[in-house]
Amino acid sequence: METNLKNENFTISGDWTSQSKKLKEKYSLLKDSDLQFDSGQDNALIARIENKLSKNRAEVIEMITRNVIS
Repeated sequence: METNLKNENFTISGDWTSQSKKLKEKYSLLKDSDLQFDSGQDNALIARIENKLSKNRAEVIEMITRNVIS
């Protein structure tokens, strides 16, 4: 349950430009337009990545979180 709550309240933090470049390197299907981030539009960004990679929200958040750490 706590994981679900964290996923619902997830926000992008840090240097998104750098993070998005790493994601594009790992997932060649992602284009700049998929990774375009505007402040306050975290859910829209996550939804675009979900759709493009056929992943669910939790998987996308895990990808982003893991990408920041690596």
